[in-house]
Formats: sequence, C-alpha cells, structure tokens
Amino acid sequence: MTDPFVSHRSLLFTVAYEMLGSAADAEDVVQETWLRWADVDQAEVRDPRAYLVRVVTRQALNRLRSVSRRREDYIGEWLPEPLLTTPDVAEDVELAENVSIAMLTVLETLGPAERAVFVLHDVFDVPYGEIAEALGKSTSAVRQIAHGAREHVAARRPRMQVDRAQQEAAVERFLAAVSNGDVQGLVDVLAPDVVVISDGGGVVPAARKPVVGAERVAALLARAAELTGFTASATWVNGMPGVRLDVSGSAAALSLVVEDGRITRIYGINNPHKLGWLDRVAELRR
Repeated sequence: MTDPFVSHRSLLFTVAYEMLGSAADAEDVVQETWLRWADVDQAEVRDPRAYLVRVVTRQALNRLRSVSRRREDYIGEWLPEPLLTTPDVAEDVELAENVSIAMLTVLETLGPAERAVFVLHDVFDVPYGEIAEALGKSTSAVRQIAHGAREHVAARRPRMQVDRAQQEAAVERFLAAVSNGDVQGLVDVLAPDVVVISDGGGVVPAARKPVVGAERVAALLARAAELTGFTASATWVNGMPGVRLDVSGSAAALSLVVEDGRITRIYGINNPHKLGWLDRVAELRR
C-alpha cells in the first residue's frame, strides 16, 4: 500500500508553490510536512489528503510571512521561481493558468491569509470548513476573506489566450524573431503596449523597472541576440509555452502572455538563484 504522503506529494508541492512562488521554499515546506506526517499516529488520521494539505498550508503560511519581509528588500522586480513543466500540465487549463508566472505575480499582491484562502478554495476546491481549521479562523471569516481575495485577483489577473494552438503559434513567431535578432519580426508579434518585467535580483543585469512598448522591447531583445553564445529554445514554463535563453553559460526563462495572437506580457527571470528547476521537470497536480 502506497504511503499517503507519497501519493499526494505532487499535490502538496503544488499547494506550497502556489502559496510561496518559490520551488526551493516549497520543497522545504513539503519536507517539513513529511517530518510531521512521520511523527503522527497515521491510523488515527481519517482523511490523509485533507490532513496533509492542512499541515502543508500551515507550514507554507509560516514560511510566507518570513519571506514576505525578505522580498521587501529585493533589488528590482521580484518574480516567482520558474518551473520547467511538461505539455501535460497545460491539459488542465485551470491549473496551468493558476500556476502561470502571470498569476503567481498577481498572488504576490495578496496578504498571506488571503493568498492561502484563494489558493486552497479557488484552485484546489478545499471546503471552507477545512480552510478555517488550517488557518485557525471561523468559516464565516474565511468566506469573507475569499470574497475579498477573489475580487482583488479578478481586478488584476491578465487575460490569457486559452487556445493552445494560438499560444504556440505566437511563441514560435517570437522564437524565430528573437533567434535572428529580427526587430520587425518582434514588433509584429508583440502587442503595441507589451510590457516586459525582468528579475535579475541584483545578481545579474536586468531592467529594474518594467519596459513598455513594442519598439522598445523589440530593440532590447534584438540586442540580446547579438551577444556571444546566444541561443533561444522553446520550452514549457509553469504550464504555458515559453522560451529559454542561454548566453555563454548564463540562462533566463521567459514566460509569455498571449492575447488575440500577440504577446502582451513577458516575464523574464534571469536571477541564477531562481533557475534551479530549468533542468528538471516539476510534477504539478491538483
């Protein structure tokens, strides 16, 4: 018989990652959850899945409160840690959208409790009563938090192209243009008001403020293509079609938001401390 922790490990990681935006922190939280699971009398646990989700939530909340303070001192824009995923993740459209870099960036604007309630209820369908128990709050309070969090997210979440074929077509055009330093090709596939947000963490060069406008963004990307050893390849980043850039041993992950066949947002993560998952595939599930 498979240990329930092993059966639900991918789910626990996904919950922790959704709450934290960091694969490294999520792995630590999952490990802490395992230690607590190993100490409990498992025969007394009626619903192992609910129990484990409750434990991982509490551990993630503790971690979230500490990292939130750390992120206030972060140099430049802070973006979530990108995950290399398989195309299968995209088959679950709701999961893919919710673990996307764009969505995780929106979740960063929520407080810890609001983020936990939104993630658990709206993404993983955890009943309000179970969330209340995990957070030490009343069910009515959790419902109120959920309502506010849902409105907050709805006002900020970007529209996304849900048609995978159109997503991939836009990414292919982008990839061809960026690989050749083709400025006009980039302008053609970028929305006029495209926004690039870069995260170098003060470790490597990156724009510390968003870059806006197709011509400015195209020029920026075309200059990168002139660097020695530059290569660009298609990949799947957080359940969405994306691009990996490599320049003389350094890497970057680009997550692209596609709307009406054009790229409206580019999230570029090149902080080397956040790229550990670009060479291993993350297992995500609900």
